Amino acid sequence: MRPPKITFIGAGSTVFAKHLMGDILSFEDLQDVDIVLYDINEERLNESLAVGNKIKQQLNVPARITATTDRSKAMDGADFCINMIQVAGYKPGTVVDFETPKKYGLRQTIADTLGIGGIMRALRTVPVLAEMSKDMERLCPDTLHINYANPMAMNCWGLSRLSKIKTVGLCHSVPYTAKELAEDIGVPYEEIDYLVAGINHMAFYLKFERNGEDLYPLIRKVMEEGRVPDGNRVRYDMFKRLGYFVTESSEHFAEYVPWYIKTGREDLIERFNIPLDEYPRRCEKQIADWKTMSKDLQDSSKTIPIERSVEYGSHIIRAMVTGKPAVVYGNVPNDQIISNLPEGCCVEVPCVVDRNGIQPTRIGAIPPHLAALMQTNINVQALTVEAIVTGKREHIYHAAMLDPHTSAELDLDQIWSLTDDLLKAHGEWIPENLR
Repeated sequence: MRPPKITFIGAGSTVFAKHLMGDILSFEDLQDVDIVLYDINEERLNESLAVGNKIKQQLNVPARITATTDRSKAMDGADFCINMIQVAGYKPGTVVDFETPKKYGLRQTIADTLGIGGIMRALRTVPVLAEMSKDMERLCPDTLHINYANPMAMNCWGLSRLSKIKTVGLCHSVPYTAKELAEDIGVPYEEIDYLVAGINHMAFYLKFERNGEDLYPLIRKVMEEGRVPDGNRVRYDMFKRLGYFVTESSEHFAEYVPWYIKTGREDLIERFNIPLDEYPRRCEKQIADWKTMSKDLQDSSKTIPIERSVEYGSHIIRAMVTGKPAVVYGNVPNDQIISNLPEGCCVEVPCVVDRNGIQPTRIGAIPPHLAALMQTNINVQALTVEAIVTGKREHIYHAAMLDPHTSAELDLDQIWSLTDDLLKAHGEWIPENLR
């Protein structure tokens, strides 16, 4: 039996590829895998290959790691396709998503999941993923497509309507937030049991326990004692009002709702410590740091720190290859999984994984106020996906009209004008029938 073939799509994301390769090759069961790195940027691809070979050498494993700019060659016979692309990149993609709305007074923090920025990112990304999935149907029809690309929910929802390929979306917000909360309340992360359900970036801890003891009172104590971390003020405020803690960071969550970022309300920005333009800052820092980081990663005299990340990808691959079960949080179509969210939308829930693949846990009904809040985001996702699938351009405007943050800041004429400006600015990155 041949070793599993794992294809990295968008492998020029070297740091992320490094984490995933380290995770995979650290498992004794997966040390003879065939990893193929694919990217359209040959320079970054070669950097990732050098890093991969260094990890292989340090771990002294027999895995094969190759790189190619030929997508068909990369996908041919792949058992797993891990997708980490960013269509249009930071420049021009992200820059346009931030700078054009600013002309209308619409400010954002991350703009990769919802909001006008998330809508545009989906319009650029879903068609490319769908095109890639056609290659998978031809070259590796039984593959598992593991998607890390944002906007997660819209990407996965779009693919569920446009492709026959099995897809699961993965995000690290569930374990990351659990670890943050563990630190806040002084309980070891390893001792905590939790149940999370919802949509990506707006899922909630329905249970947060240790040995059957509810730990939510300890989280409330953090607020009562004034120990809320500066970077987490939005989420703690939502916890105070909803009674459940949300999985995604405060800077993300602030732009999914209409309450925290408002023109002329700098008091809100200061009170909740909201980092406007946070994603462009991170990108600029990463670009500035990359030259040094790249040299260090490829320098043969320096070792690469290899520590297991919180990413679920390697656990899925190991479980499906060996049959040893794992539990991960995955983004999957809502096939009666959460009963009070729309059928077919993309939900984030615990999934059991083994040789049978991804098996989502049926949750039932979640608290009605949480479902209602999620629905405000699902409306935007649904209309954006509808625009992409049907080619009906008017649904892009409808998605923007119903977006909580955009509609709280702009009137209808402004929303339509902004949408026109963004579609024009993105040009060839948007499918021709939607420009």
